[in-house]
Amino acid sequence: MMKRNFLDEPAPANYVAGLGRGATGFTTRSDIGPAREGPSEEAIKAALARRAEALGQAPPTAYGADKKKDDDDDDDDRFQDPENEVGLFAGGAYDEDDDEADRIYQGVDEKMEKRRKSRREAREKAEREEYERKNPKIQHQFADLKRGLETLTDDDWASLPEVGDLTGRNRRARQAMRQKFYPTPDSVLVNAAGSQFETSVQDEGTATASADTADGTMTNFVDIGKAKTKVLEARLDRSGGDSVTGATNIDPKGYLTSLNRSTTQTAEQVGDIKRVRELLQSVIKTNPKHGPGWIAAARLEEVAGKMVQARSLIAQGCEHCPKNEDVWLEAMRLNDPANAKIIVADAVRHNPKSVKLWVEAMELETELRAKKRVLRKALDIIPHSVVLWKEAVKLEEDPADAKILLARAVELVPLSIELWLALARLETFENAQAVLNKARKAVPTSPEIWIAAARLQEQQGNANKVNVMKRAVQALARVEAMPTREDWIKEAEICEEEGATETCQAIIRETLGWQLEEDDDRKKIWMDDAEASTSRGKYETARAIYAYALRVFLVKKSIWRAAADLEKNHGTKEALWNVLEKAVEACPQSEVLWMMLAKEKWQAGDIDGARIVLGKAFNQNPNNEDIWLAAVKLEAENTQHAAARDLLATARREAGTDRVWIKSVAFERQQGNTDAALDLVNHGLQLYPKADKLWMMKGQIYEADGRLPPAREAYNTGTKACPTSVPLWLLLSRLEEQAGVLVRARSVLDRARLAVPKSAQLWCESVRVERRANNTSQAKTLMAKALQECPHSGLLWAESIWYLEQRTHRRPRLVEAIEKVGNDPILYVAVARNFWVERKLPKAISWFEKAILVDPDYGDTWAWYWKFLSMHGTEEKRGDVLNKLSITEPRHGEVWQRVAKHPGARYRNPEEILEAVVKELE
Repeated sequence: MMKRNFLDEPAPANYVAGLGRGATGFTTRSDIGPAREGPSEEAIKAALARRAEALGQAPPTAYGADKKKDDDDDDDDRFQDPENEVGLFAGGAYDEDDDEADRIYQGVDEKMEKRRKSRREAREKAEREEYERKNPKIQHQFADLKRGLETLTDDDWASLPEVGDLTGRNRRARQAMRQKFYPTPDSVLVNAAGSQFETSVQDEGTATASADTADGTMTNFVDIGKAKTKVLEARLDRSGGDSVTGATNIDPKGYLTSLNRSTTQTAEQVGDIKRVRELLQSVIKTNPKHGPGWIAAARLEEVAGKMVQARSLIAQGCEHCPKNEDVWLEAMRLNDPANAKIIVADAVRHNPKSVKLWVEAMELETELRAKKRVLRKALDIIPHSVVLWKEAVKLEEDPADAKILLARAVELVPLSIELWLALARLETFENAQAVLNKARKAVPTSPEIWIAAARLQEQQGNANKVNVMKRAVQALARVEAMPTREDWIKEAEICEEEGATETCQAIIRETLGWQLEEDDDRKKIWMDDAEASTSRGKYETARAIYAYALRVFLVKKSIWRAAADLEKNHGTKEALWNVLEKAVEACPQSEVLWMMLAKEKWQAGDIDGARIVLGKAFNQNPNNEDIWLAAVKLEAENTQHAAARDLLATARREAGTDRVWIKSVAFERQQGNTDAALDLVNHGLQLYPKADKLWMMKGQIYEADGRLPPAREAYNTGTKACPTSVPLWLLLSRLEEQAGVLVRARSVLDRARLAVPKSAQLWCESVRVERRANNTSQAKTLMAKALQECPHSGLLWAESIWYLEQRTHRRPRLVEAIEKVGNDPILYVAVARNFWVERKLPKAISWFEKAILVDPDYGDTWAWYWKFLSMHGTEEKRGDVLNKLSITEPRHGEVWQRVAKHPGARYRNPEEILEAVVKELE
């Protein structure tokens, strides 16, 4: 018997397809037969209405056929109305009274529902507003920022960066790659086992440390070291680069250009051009009238190097956006000059009122006659364009023709100040006056016209006779067009820059006090204005501001000193003398001004004039110690020692202060009169036992004679009388160290740190004592404690990095120090010296100059810089440093003070002190 095919056999009983795979049985329409659709809602309502009509009743209107049940569970017995008679109690007929009652109840329910609805909606609205106020949506939080997006241009939108991958897909992929395990081949292990490190000298003379393996690969450790060095240099520049001057190292003009270039290159590398092209195609297809979209699409093709496609796209843009001048200009830019002329002809035909297109059409012409023809045609169409008139005037070579054009231009455009001023510059003096008068009537609110009139009078030499700016202030105030005081100062600086100094002074004289009352802090405001002008290099404006301020505040010493400093730094010697002579007349009680005048006379070689000035100062300020000491210095510097000694004796009698006694002792020490100096210091200590400098000078006198016990006694007594004097403790410690008693030196410094806690100088001296004794481990231990006590001391950081760190570890430690300390000249000098050692001379110069800017009064910085320039600087650079040094005259510094005040050497100027300090530097 032939066996049936498996597919033709009937299914077993109770067979369910897919039951073995977890499927369950289901029933289809074919199993239960066709279904019939029930009556519709309209049919049910019609049937109820016919039934009611057959019974002679009104059709149900409420709770009847026309109200659909909202819930199928309403017929549940639990939710039945107890008053509704159903079941056994049913049987009553639905009559008109029932229908009327139903309608009444329905009306009441609807009215109550409406009342509750209004109250409920009002409550819900209040709750919703309160919730939104406490929990605002993101779109509401950024509403003000979204309104600010209206000011963005198309270029701003085009420069927005692309959104990165925020889905985490790449992160998951990287994590999956990390989880993969790749077993290392045996060959690699064998080669690694036989590798060795070598240090070889390359041909260039650079030592290269590398690890050579058997397969030829090499790990260049020099490159790794260079990369680390570059990172540290960048951190150093970032730490100290902008902290001094407050300026930024980013070029604001080239930054965006370089950013666009780098962005474009990255887009080409990663294939973003294709994606951007699709986006731009979507833009120009969805909105073909959008000109920036066509421009962006064309520029994309230009960046991709497809100029033909770019020109084709921009041509389509011109067809779709014929009224957009930017699209036409882009088309001209992408085409050669010959085609650009054809394009600009179509452009001006579609946009005859576009000034940019006419100017571009003029620039495309090569012949002067053709340029003039284009501009004349443009002026026929746009006669009120200032730009076109200015371009037309520029093309005229004959001044007479230019005057004719300008005369016609001011008739057509009477509100253009530039055209009026250009016409006035071409006219003679009389005609220029007439032109400016017409301009003033046409534009009565323009200060530029008044300034031009004042400059015209200055050119004729009538500035002192005709005060144009006074009339200008009155006229502008009358029409309420008076600019602010800051705007007037800017105009004055412009006049100074163009050589109109008298007009500059007139502007300041008539407008500097505008809208400033006596209650205002006028002195500070004017001083700030003068300093700002000085910083911008506008010295005439600053000089005029000081002159105006001195007319108001005649007896203010600060203004006189500021004006004198301006003349000293940026003026002439005669002008400085003139200012100081007026200053001492206005402020005769100011000893500083008297001494400034005497010093200037002295430095100019007028010794007798300096004596006369000091004599007048004595008459005005009797018994003033500063004037006494200035007179003593004048006589001593000019080898009039007897006169200086007499002046000091008189000063001790009439103006006896501790400072006068100190100067007296110093003078005798400089003259080599040790016994007289010792008598003076003993007498002075009886009068002023708390003067630490007198104790120091007494100990130094004994120490210079080699008498250590009395010197030690003087220092010890001084530390008891002045326990907070750090220099006294240092002198005592160095005396003990010089005597070879290190134990006493350490003990002195320990007691000093207890008397003066958190003193960086004392901690540094303790470290140096150990370092000079070759006890490096103890020095490092003390330095660690010192940095804990004084973490922001540049002196300690510089000492630690330069003397206690290895050379390879200096740079990272310097980075750490700058981040903790900030601006410190000693630390900056350490950075510069480190670059000096590494032969990075430009960086060393940069850091030396930063150190000088931080504190120009610190002489050691100047000495280190001069030592560097003596080896690697130019003559011009050294001369510039000496000029700045003579102006600054530094007085402080660890080595500078020790050398400058040494009694055995007398230095007349800072340059001599500088040379001596350089020899003392370690």
